[in-house]
Amino acid sequence: MIEAVIFDLDRTLIHLPIDYEELFIEFKKIMHTEEVRPLVDTVSKLDPITKGKVFKVWDKAELSVSERITINEEGVRIYEEYSRKPKALVTLQGRKVVEIILERFSLFFDAVVTREDALKRDEQLRIASEKLKTQLQNLLFVGNTDGDYAAARKAGCQFLTVSK
Repeated sequence: MIEAVIFDLDRTLIHLPIDYEELFIEFKKIMHTEEVRPLVDTVSKLDPITKGKVFKVWDKAELSVSERITINEEGVRIYEEYSRKPKALVTLQGRKVVEIILERFSLFFDAVVTREDALKRDEQLRIASEKLKTQLQNLLFVGNTDGDYAAARKAGCQFLTVSK
């Protein structure tokens, strides 16, 4: 039985028009490396000062496109379908842009887990589960990538795919 729902943000509920290839070039300069992928693994291994620099550039990129964010109608329809259930948001976006998005699009979550809390999606799901006080097997995770699906399976929650 689904007691609560966890949503991914980018390409699930909204479309954040960031040029990630350009952003990765900046990350390579900061990290002094030619390979930054998989990004989550690379960033999680950084020292706190370098990670802070990466997050600052990432925040700047997100905020610079915040006026051009659009809704993913399928994701918002699912959000509305589960409006009476406790909800959490898990995202690799930063807190600053998340606050803007939630206010602009009138989205409410009982718990929000950003990259500042955890970088790995399965860890984000566990944190959200704790905040919602719901066991993982009773959660539905709504996402849009194979990685989201894999994280849901690893964490032990149900999964629903949203079209990009």
